[in-house]
Amino acid sequence: MRMNFYDDLEKYSCNLAIITEQSEQISYKDLLTAADSIGKQIRKRCLVFAVCKNCFESVAGYIGFMRAGAVPVLINKTIDNVLFAKQLEAYEPEYIYLPTEKSGLKINCTTVNTFGSYTLLKTDYNIDYTFHEALALLLTTSGSTGSPKLVRQSYKNVNSNAKVIAQYLEITSADRPITTMPMSYTYGLSIINSHLLKGASIILTEATLMDKRFWEAIKDHNATTFGGVPYIYEMLKKLRFEQMNLPSLKYITQAGGKLSGELSAEFANICVQKGIKFYVMYGQTEATARMSYLPCEYAQTKVGSMGIAIPGGRFWLEDENGNVIEESDTPGELVYQGDNVTMGYAESYLDLGKGDENKGVLHTGDVAKRDADGFYYIVGRKKRFLKVFGNRVNLDEVEQLIRAAGYDCACDGTDDKLKLYVTKPGGKDRVRCYIADRTGINQAGFTIVSVDRIPRNESGKVLYSALG
Repeated sequence: MRMNFYDDLEKYSCNLAIITEQSEQISYKDLLTAADSIGKQIRKRCLVFAVCKNCFESVAGYIGFMRAGAVPVLINKTIDNVLFAKQLEAYEPEYIYLPTEKSGLKINCTTVNTFGSYTLLKTDYNIDYTFHEALALLLTTSGSTGSPKLVRQSYKNVNSNAKVIAQYLEITSADRPITTMPMSYTYGLSIINSHLLKGASIILTEATLMDKRFWEAIKDHNATTFGGVPYIYEMLKKLRFEQMNLPSLKYITQAGGKLSGELSAEFANICVQKGIKFYVMYGQTEATARMSYLPCEYAQTKVGSMGIAIPGGRFWLEDENGNVIEESDTPGELVYQGDNVTMGYAESYLDLGKGDENKGVLHTGDVAKRDADGFYYIVGRKKRFLKVFGNRVNLDEVEQLIRAAGYDCACDGTDDKLKLYVTKPGGKDRVRCYIADRTGINQAGFTIVSVDRIPRNESGKVLYSALG
């Protein structure tokens, strides 16, 4: 049986659901009316490519597809045309729901209907899909640069993770999150899900933190919270967040990558001074959204920690042979168990009938350690290690060293051929000596490449496949 909390949103009919970029206020009743009118236009248990913006039409479409029992694939509006074509070819969706200005696709489509700034298209693809009954939603993996690989999320995944997030953040109907990330991104979507679950009001905007409109929206609509990946916090630092007067703000969250210890400590202190709760979290699309959180009262004393498992979840560490590590402060692969662990991957429509391949357990690929109090710390990625002249080198630690010296950078390479990409011109010699001195790596074991910028995805994570 489907478990979908969107089927139960009528109880919030009188609540305010959405505040748009144009300051239009939309109730849950009107949101559901719009969502169901979209859902009625499609065949049940069909595949829909939904190209997302942080706007009312996009959210209404998503809810409508979920309530109708369709399987939406959420796609960022900025998707590259070549990648989009690859995904269409791999999945051959029955419908495409997208901003009208993007509806001129190079495939045969028929317009079914228009909803505000969005258009629903029926494609000529004629695939007799086999969907697993538990399959609810498909999301791209964070950092995907061209692969049609999608994460298969079940109704239980979406439902349980939204409930748990709402529980530990103590979300109520009085909350008003403002969007800072695309809703097609697992972190951004989890904020929408967990707040709708509680009948809260979501402030939708496409404005970035560098746009005056974003801060005007926070003040005009009394935003109580927002979330951010590390680069958003780097922007907040440049914008002097500590000097901002934002009286409605109750708490802020951080996930989508490890925040530097320095920045984490700085924001923990700023938030204490401002009376704002600061939650550091950890998650992956493969776990629906989030697996851990650092309770805000530990933000200053456990700097750098990803915290503890979310309610109902469990962590442990394994060594290279799969043995459980019991000792404190001993690195190993982080393994997670919980209802939010997704069913597995899909690479084409042929995979949509697959069952639960993970069985509730996720080997994260991250290397972590656990302190004596049971708090976890990410050390690096399991595959982000090289051997350089016999020495094991953690690429993430090298990146952190270079960034601490004031350079944006990325590290990649193969054994005995470490490559350091840095952005500051004229910094090659300084970085070469700095890394050799700090790590003991012989300079013959690495090369430094000057680049104009480090390629990153929508969440700020480095696109290593686009380097070099």
